[in-house]
Amino acid sequence: MTEQDFNLRLRLVFGPEEMIGPGKAELLERIARTGSIAAAGREMGMSYKRAWMLVETMNAMFKAPVVTSSRGGARGGGAQVTETGNEVLQAYRALVEKALHAGIEEIEQLNKLRNSTEN
Repeated sequence: MTEQDFNLRLRLVFGPEEMIGPGKAELLERIARTGSIAAAGREMGMSYKRAWMLVETMNAMFKAPVVTSSRGGARGGGAQVTETGNEVLQAYRALVEKALHAGIEEIEQLNKLRNSTEN
């Protein structure tokens, strides 16, 4: 079994409304790439309102905002992932990678126990 045979989805919960997981990490990556909360949300199949709500939640969760934005207008608006946002994303991705490597034996054991013809 290789790492491509499964997907580890890790959600870190700090409190009832404070968590980071694969969805918020992907949203940050897409905002960084597109420069737009709306475009990032569309790419993920979510409304602008939902994407904005997730950004607001993350901005409130950390000491400094993870995304800054400017209103549209003649020159158009935009969004940028901040230094803090990049640090959050980098730390989350590193945590997932470490968890994957630390738990590979257990993942392989669970895979062997699955009801699957591919084991």
